[in-house]
Amino acid sequence: MKLLIQKVKVVDRNSPYNGQTVDIFIENGKITEIGTSIDKEDVEVWNNKNACVSMGWVDVGSYTNDPGEEFKEDLYSISQAAAFGGFTTVLSAANTHPTIDSKSKVLYIINSTRHDLVDFHPLGAVTKGCEGKEIAEMFDMSHHGALGFSDGFHSIQHSGIMMRALMYVKAFDGRIFNEPLDTHISSKGYVHEGIQSTTVGMSGIPALAESMMVQRDLYLLEYTESKLHLSNISTAESVELIRQAKAKGLDVTASVNPMNLFFTDKVIQNFDTNYKVKPPIRSEEHRSALIDGLKDGTIDFVNTNHRAQDTESKRLEFMYADDGVIMLETAFAITNMVTTDVLDLETLISKFTTQQRTIFNLKNQKIDIGEIADLTIFNPNEEWAYHETEILSNSKNTPFKNEYLKGRVIGVVNNNQSKKITSL
Repeated sequence: MKLLIQKVKVVDRNSPYNGQTVDIFIENGKITEIGTSIDKEDVEVWNNKNACVSMGWVDVGSYTNDPGEEFKEDLYSISQAAAFGGFTTVLSAANTHPTIDSKSKVLYIINSTRHDLVDFHPLGAVTKGCEGKEIAEMFDMSHHGALGFSDGFHSIQHSGIMMRALMYVKAFDGRIFNEPLDTHISSKGYVHEGIQSTTVGMSGIPALAESMMVQRDLYLLEYTESKLHLSNISTAESVELIRQAKAKGLDVTASVNPMNLFFTDKVIQNFDTNYKVKPPIRSEEHRSALIDGLKDGTIDFVNTNHRAQDTESKRLEFMYADDGVIMLETAFAITNMVTTDVLDLETLISKFTTQQRTIFNLKNQKIDIGEIADLTIFNPNEEWAYHETEILSNSKNTPFKNEYLKGRVIGVVNNNQSKKITSL
């Protein structure tokens, strides 16, 4: 591959070219030349005077549905969706059928996607079958490529299991994930508990169901002196508890998804099942606190919480519909729109790149001569319509269908391959 990217602004705090508008020449998967007016013959050229370039974006925790539910999503379709959204690396969730809870299943994901444009690194299950009962073979999975351990949307309810998992991964410097939700408190709730849930007459999930489990996990983390990631944080109380834990020096990281940054629970008034997600979309108080947490670093990065559902799973009464939305293709634009006046572009991009690479020990090279070309080219100011006909996921469950968004991916480069997403 020979590719010349012209007139792009570098957004990479680790790069000596950060903030500069340059030409980048890529050959055989590496950056071989950076300058202000590079001229090459017989090469592919990308040119957009308003484009920016960063290290390739990383998503943590997307649901592949492969193996087991490929009619909703498979490794090919999720790879296409990820590239469209600017992601060159995906840490995939363990919630498949069968669950990713052994080395053979970890290797299935790795071997099925080896050398593709998008890198996939599976998260292994904390417990067998993600059932929360018996610790899975985490050491073996780590040795064969799992970068962390999570039961995904099955929050780990048993405190003893959680404590033993945190202690177990210390042997190989691993990190336990949990999506905090105390199901004994949340019971059969479908939406955020508050004025809106009362108005529409639906059972609510109180913020307490999340914050109590966050507090429990932080107590266990302090006791075990291990490493913990809290994913899909959705409440103001959780943000404050994590802020305090970081101030104490605990090794805790956290992430938030775009749905909770963008919407408030007022959207449930029309009973659109595309707004039925976990964690639930909460009130403005919580949304505002999440943005503040992202700004001050309490929340380390944005994760898409991409979870494809087929039409039959969503075209039901709200209480019976499955949770989840597709989000890989729109995550950057949505986050970009909601944080325009809060985060500068460098900080925003760090929430898609640097933080994840550092936390999960991924290759964290910079945009410089001699470095591997793992890049995302984007225009943060371009407005575009997310037409249903352009959706690359196997499923179409999104509230942003045919909506206008701001911030578009132009193309991605990785593994000596490139893909142009939109015209230059």
